[in-house]
Amino acid sequence: MSKFKSFALGFGLFLIVVIGVAIWLASPWFVLLALAVAFAAWMFATRRGQQTASVTQVGVSTLRQRLGSSSVIVLGIAGVVAVLVAMLAMAEGYRQTLQASGSEDTAIVLRGASSAEVMSTLGNDAIQVIQQVPGIAKGSDGRPLASAETVVAANLPIRNGGPDEDGSVQLRGVGPQAWLVRPNLKITQGRKFEPGRREIVVGSGAQRQFRGLDVGKQVRIGSDMWNVVGVFHAGDANDSEIWADAEIVAATYRRGSSRNSVIAKLENPQAFKAFKATLAADPRVEVETQTTLDYFSKQSETMTKVIRAIGMVVGAIMAIGAVFGALNTMFATVATRAREIATLRAIGFRSVPVVIAVMLETMLLALLGGLIGGALAWLVFNGYTASTIAGGVGQLTFAFKVSPDVLWTGLKWALAIGFIGGLFPALRAARMPVTDALRSL
Repeated sequence: MSKFKSFALGFGLFLIVVIGVAIWLASPWFVLLALAVAFAAWMFATRRGQQTASVTQVGVSTLRQRLGSSSVIVLGIAGVVAVLVAMLAMAEGYRQTLQASGSEDTAIVLRGASSAEVMSTLGNDAIQVIQQVPGIAKGSDGRPLASAETVVAANLPIRNGGPDEDGSVQLRGVGPQAWLVRPNLKITQGRKFEPGRREIVVGSGAQRQFRGLDVGKQVRIGSDMWNVVGVFHAGDANDSEIWADAEIVAATYRRGSSRNSVIAKLENPQAFKAFKATLAADPRVEVETQTTLDYFSKQSETMTKVIRAIGMVVGAIMAIGAVFGALNTMFATVATRAREIATLRAIGFRSVPVVIAVMLETMLLALLGGLIGGALAWLVFNGYTASTIAGGVGQLTFAFKVSPDVLWTGLKWALAIGFIGGLFPALRAARMPVTDALRSL
């Protein structure tokens, strides 16, 4: 019966710890800040809190004597946090790059039930209807700022890759209105392509990713040679694309007068609802209308979740190893300090201060490890450029973003590992019979 009771108590404690850690990881920063302030007030205002501070001070003062064993905790947790932050920074960079491509005052119109440009086809009649819908802003020449665009995939040799190593790039066929719809897109080298010519301008990200996209060179796309006449930069997903004249692209890929999408610059964000409602009520067209902000946010959701999930799984596996390392180290520390802890309890220190002091010591080491891991991830990965397939068409080039939220998540994981690693050694220290501990050394 006693064994069953011990098992039940241990299992119950395990469930409480798991639930507590889950709540901790899900809590916003201001809740955790409030808990930290309340804990600090408890330490300064109560007798047990002051005892906890005294025991913690004694433990921290002996860390130099236990430098080797303490470094096991610090380095183990630093490794976990560095890997976790790197994976989350990848997801954050991918998400920010796609979301930066959209805005609330720009709409994208696709064929009905299409979830991406590559899946959509709009005929010329539908395009003419869309471009005349009220709510679209007008250019200086009085024409609607609506760009009918074709999107296809092209294979190009990867920069620094093998002789036969190709990658997929998104080739976008556009007209003059495309530049007005995206005012943030600027030519940084060369010039824009001329309509009717087999010329291309390349995004700065695509130029870094693929070979042969320097201004003045020729590159084979499909069965034809194209002249590279310019490089543009937008700071978003467009940087991973190649642009050319829509009529030439459509003729090359036998698309006729059809296009994949229409991008429209609206008069203001409030005009979107009326713009969408007008198209939904028009029997001549069956289309899906979204703001470009919503469209690109949805495009980033799946990949962002996948990258974050992989990061969490890898981080959890590494965290288990770090927890066991912390447990072994702190159990050894408690055994070494058995007489010291017993003496404190013999002169009036309660069990609660001892438990909290041992846990605080472990969490301080975990915090140090988290700071080191976060700093390493920021130094190595912040701004690091990577690429992946996006939208099922071409490779998206993006930069890792080690944001404050990502660093904060890493620190929360570090403290959670320290909490678990210090809890059970702390309970052992508090339950150790005083007389046995005093005779142990």
